[in-house]
Amino acid sequence: MPLQKPWRDLDRDAIAAAPDRPGVYELGDESGTVVAVDHGVLRDELKSALAYGDGDRVRWSETHTLDQARDLAAEHRERLG
Repeated sequence: MPLQKPWRDLDRDAIAAAPDRPGVYELGDESGTVVAVDHGVLRDELKSALAYGDGDRVRWSETHTLDQARDLAAEHRERLG
């Protein structure tokens, strides 16, 4: 089950809109297929993803702690299997 958020282009505008808080994020290709699921401080993670060209699109969900983000990302990866 994908995150229930709309895709955004992975660009500087998306990074500027990303909160400086922990969360889970999906990276997608141009067609919207999920290519990666990860967690961390969202703005920092997305800066790295953009710099390395890890995806074309992104969507995310905030969490309260990094531990929650890690657990949610693990569950999410299992569902995408």
